[in-house]
Amino acid sequence: MTREEIEAKVWRACDIMRRDDNTKGIMKYMEQLSWLLFLKVFEAIEDQHETEARLASRAYDRILDGEWRWSSWTTKDWPGEQLINFIAERLLPHLRSLSGTQQRDAVATIFRGISVVMKSPYNLKDVITVVNEIDFHRPEDAHTISVAYEQLLSKMGSEAGLSGEFYTPRPIVRFMVNVVDSKLGETVYDPFSGSAGFLIEAHAHMRKGRRLTVDQELVLQTRTFFGQESGDLPTLLGVMNMILHGVSAPNILRRNTLEQDVRNIPPAERHDVILTNPPFGGKENQQIQQNFPVQSQSTELLALQHVMKKLKPGGRCGMVVPEGLLFRGDAFAQVKKDLLENYNLYAIVSLPSGAFTNAGITTDLLFFERTGPTRQVWYYELLPPNGERFTKGNPVVDAHFDECLQLMRERAVTERSWISRPEDLAEHGYDLTPRNPVPKKGGDLRSPEDILAGMVEKQREIVDILGDLQRRLTNQ
Repeated sequence: MTREEIEAKVWRACDIMRRDDNTKGIMKYMEQLSWLLFLKVFEAIEDQHETEARLASRAYDRILDGEWRWSSWTTKDWPGEQLINFIAERLLPHLRSLSGTQQRDAVATIFRGISVVMKSPYNLKDVITVVNEIDFHRPEDAHTISVAYEQLLSKMGSEAGLSGEFYTPRPIVRFMVNVVDSKLGETVYDPFSGSAGFLIEAHAHMRKGRRLTVDQELVLQTRTFFGQESGDLPTLLGVMNMILHGVSAPNILRRNTLEQDVRNIPPAERHDVILTNPPFGGKENQQIQQNFPVQSQSTELLALQHVMKKLKPGGRCGMVVPEGLLFRGDAFAQVKKDLLENYNLYAIVSLPSGAFTNAGITTDLLFFERTGPTRQVWYYELLPPNGERFTKGNPVVDAHFDECLQLMRERAVTERSWISRPEDLAEHGYDLTPRNPVPKKGGDLRSPEDILAGMVEKQREIVDILGDLQRRLTNQ
């Protein structure tokens, strides 16, 4: 089956679900499609495990067997509403009750957040028929469906108002993965994993051009990738996405990452590599703030502290941040002081407006390692070629980062890249904002969109400061 044929089937399934009263919206039909795909793929994975066990003359205890197997209940001739009743009253409760092993617990965790079942059994049967036309035992079909699923996630991220925190554009992800360069044997962690793009690209990076031993494959599948996500649907989408991309036992937990107390993290819970794009602009209550050395209601500042504390000594991090985090003072300056004095913040890459789906926020990429104090901060200003702008129709692509990767390796100083000393940044109140010292040419002036994004970020800072002042006055 060709890629075009499989993609056409996926979109046909979406069209059917859009006609159903329970799955009209993109969030609803993505949830319905994802858990159906999950069960279909899971049966293929268990078939493979069962075959391997038989060849090794050992038993394999299926997690989903008998009437719970995909091929059992989806091929029955269900009359009327009985299919919907079976799913809602028997199948989903059974999946939520699984326990006893890590994998059973993981499946149960996923389905505890599932609530969407199509209203019409006839529409649902049509969708199941489409899904059954894809053979997940065939590696080429499994790869093709993973590509189509990525396209769905991208569309969902832009159309459902989930911005860049849910779906980070893959060229940005791949660039960050290449910079951090995770190795076999290291653990990779995304505390705000969303659709698991960072973990998937790190997996591809670690496999590229290598023939793995059986032991290496086991470690890569089960003890390398770790993620956390607070939302039910993003957790399901992330797990589903990783399975489709060849990680059969992803360690993604449904958990509010910021609820963890980072003031005393055991060494066993730290990681070699962290890649993440945390939520921007949110606010956390006082109880959550107690988990951090520097208290703030800002989710991005709490996220930065979490990442810093979760890194192993010698560990490396690539992180997306809003530019407001770089120029703000007070609590922000305290955390940035810690970052410069106890971590090596070796690079900051400035992204233009439009690089993410949410054009109202200017973003930057931080790269640091837990290897001692910062020696130099290398800055790079990414600009679209030929004075163009990044838009949905003209998105950022991998080639846009080629120059940055080369210059970063050399730490070269050019019209787009420069170096700042940590002591100079400290003198300016730990303001880390990218300010290119080279005067702009006429064609390289900031676009109106970039200027507007900067104004929005400044306005958000003012609102937060006024809010903090009001709370202090109220508590006096």
